[in-house]
Amino acid sequence: MKKTLYPGFGILLVDDEPAWLKSFALTLKSCAGINNIVTCQESREVMGLLDKGGIGLVLLDLTMPQPCGETLLQQIGESHPGIMTIIVSGMNQLETAVRCMKLGAFDYIVKTDEEDRLVGGVLRAVRILELQQEFRTMSDRMLSRELKHPEAFVDIVTADPRMHDLFNYVEAVSPSHQPLLITGESGVGKELVARAVHTLSGCSGPLVAVNVAGLDDTVFADTLFGHVRGAYTGADQARPGMIEQAGNGTLFLDEIGDLSIASQVKLLRLLQEGEYFPLGGDRPKRMNARIVVATHRDLAAREAAGEFRRDLYYRLCTHRINIPPLRERPGDIPMLLDYFLAEAAKSLGKKKPTPPKELAQVLATYSFPGNVRELRGMVYNAVSLHKERILSMESFLKAIGQSRNAAPVPAKNENPFATFERLPTFVEAAELLVEEAITRANGVQAIAARLLGISAPALNKRLKMSRK
Repeated sequence: MKKTLYPGFGILLVDDEPAWLKSFALTLKSCAGINNIVTCQESREVMGLLDKGGIGLVLLDLTMPQPCGETLLQQIGESHPGIMTIIVSGMNQLETAVRCMKLGAFDYIVKTDEEDRLVGGVLRAVRILELQQEFRTMSDRMLSRELKHPEAFVDIVTADPRMHDLFNYVEAVSPSHQPLLITGESGVGKELVARAVHTLSGCSGPLVAVNVAGLDDTVFADTLFGHVRGAYTGADQARPGMIEQAGNGTLFLDEIGDLSIASQVKLLRLLQEGEYFPLGGDRPKRMNARIVVATHRDLAAREAAGEFRRDLYYRLCTHRINIPPLRERPGDIPMLLDYFLAEAAKSLGKKKPTPPKELAQVLATYSFPGNVRELRGMVYNAVSLHKERILSMESFLKAIGQSRNAAPVPAKNENPFATFERLPTFVEAAELLVEEAITRANGVQAIAARLLGISAPALNKRLKMSRK
């Protein structure tokens, strides 16, 4: 299996002490999962290594034979301004640190500092470099508006410009190791976007999806982190959690907005530290998977109400995708209708039926509270009942009518004429109702007649009367 390197750019460790190089490389790997490391003991070889490309961050010792660390720091800044440099020195001197920062160093770390300080400084630099790279990639993608890997979105049927902008954003952020938040109403296709993210990420492991809605804190921890043998009554064998099963792949947590506060704390620590403890275990394990989360809830509103932790909310919002509902992209309905008709016919072993010409227009007048999932269900139901060459519209009209009848009407709208100072006459009210139906039906009288619950000839008669 191909080894996954993290980060995507190389980190060059420069020091004339081979023991320190080996020790710090092992520390970065065990504590932060960083394994894309190049070491160098000769300061004269540094610029040649950087000229070859692929290095994004340099950890540079100051006290080395010529050229010394400060000279190298200047040379790196002049020849490779895009490469970030951290000074790692045995001297804890304020004047030296200030001088290095003025020369362009990102940070100054003392070798005798605690391990968390050393690793934390490197991780901060890595995150900033990743965000800079993602910003450049997004800018290029948004300007070109061309997808490099359109095949990753083959399961998402759309022609909407906003969806294609979303695809460009997905291509840009998919290689990132930062968490990704996907929002949108139920049924819009959040898991399909998560699968596209996984495909484009280049992760060598699988996509593991978990719906966390309704999981209490203990079940959530056991599901994600797993447990060791004897962790609780009945735990006769150790069981790996979903994080371990995802390995170097992607862990997709659906309905993240329904997590309890206690579970949110566990997820936040996982994202911050990149490690976790299996239930009953005393040894931490490293998380290598990319985290993608999704919710149909308004997390900002839940955070304001104290139902979602603010620190977790902002951690998840590093990269965010909002999928527009189907009612806001009615132009996709004909494409989706054709796609689901072919899919349903194949699944049910039938010949693909021909839909009535006005079906797509009728569906465009409906709000689809269940979004794409609801449309798919309508199509499968209609195809399962289909017997003639032309697909019947009755099951669609019945589904739309039942949904509209079941929709609660706000109390203030119970009587639309209650606020009128002068009530319209029957003729005026009828004319306004017909006008609205014609507008919603995009001028198609057959559809307008169905919306009004009258026959097409009756509507035609009313229209002729109103024109006299």
